[in-house]
Amino acid sequence: MKKIGFLSFGHWTDSPHSQTRSAADTLLQSIDLAVAAEELGADGAYFRVHHFARQLASPFPLLAAIGAKTDRIEIGTGVIDMRYENPMYMAEDAGAADLIAGGRLQLGISRGSPEQVIDGWRHFGYGPGEGETDADMARMHAELFLKVLEGGGFAEPHPRPMFPNPPGLLRIEPHAPGLRDRIWWGAGSNGTAAWAAQQGMNLMSSTLKFDEGGAPFHVQQADQIRAFRKAWTEAGWEHEPRVSVSRSIFALTTDLDRMYFGGDGKSTDQIGFIDGPNKAIFGRSYAAEPDVLVEQLAGDEAIAEADTLLLTVPNQLGVEFNVHVLENILTHVAPALGWR
Repeated sequence: MKKIGFLSFGHWTDSPHSQTRSAADTLLQSIDLAVAAEELGADGAYFRVHHFARQLASPFPLLAAIGAKTDRIEIGTGVIDMRYENPMYMAEDAGAADLIAGGRLQLGISRGSPEQVIDGWRHFGYGPGEGETDADMARMHAELFLKVLEGGGFAEPHPRPMFPNPPGLLRIEPHAPGLRDRIWWGAGSNGTAAWAAQQGMNLMSSTLKFDEGGAPFHVQQADQIRAFRKAWTEAGWEHEPRVSVSRSIFALTTDLDRMYFGGDGKSTDQIGFIDGPNKAIFGRSYAAEPDVLVEQLAGDEAIAEADTLLLTVPNQLGVEFNVHVLENILTHVAPALGWR
């Protein structure tokens, strides 16, 4: 059994070919898609976060709105770039959204990817210290965020407060019990996956990672997952971690499916560069008739290792079509693979 959700990048563009021509379109359709996905029986609604782009950016108003309109589905991010975040304010926002959702937030955070502008985090008021990198800064923000989510008091109360205080040091409010265990790290390498395990975070592995050895993407990703689990065991955490992988998977059941994605059936892994000289490997897309998809996906080692599968959706094609995409997988593919 696997949890199956969707991952939306939340694009919008003022084009006659797009069903999301404004930020409002994307936000409102994201809520509608999450509600429809829950009705279908999907397990998760996840959203990418990109700054300075015509994509979803500030996640917590959206997550809270979805939480208020749904009852069961997990609601998350994949991922929040911690270079841009104030850990204290983020803990308040995350706590409020999680309480509205009844404890269903699953927050993916990370060092982030190359952005739309040069050093965009500087415009948000953040910069690495002397001798540090932006990746160091992201990890420090993440570590503080995790600490604050534990709910311990750390702030000395004012001797003459405006409102009565409980005894002892004060914590960030509102506090969301259990959210600390529902934080995921988006790892791009085996090393960062092991670091995430040491911090007690779940693992979120996307459709790309740094190329470490030249094997096919799904084999390298499976190795990354095994490295994460080994580090988790060595760290001595008492609860079981979760692991998600993302895939672009389209079951071709209609002529419209074939028109949009029929060409993706010949997709292969790609090699490129996402961060200076670091070579990365990008996983293939899957697009085929359901019986062919079942055979192809059965050989994906990383999906086999993961407990959660996030399906990337073409959000600009609108809610109705994306519900169809999800329903195809849940109905025609997942049961044949034992995921349902």
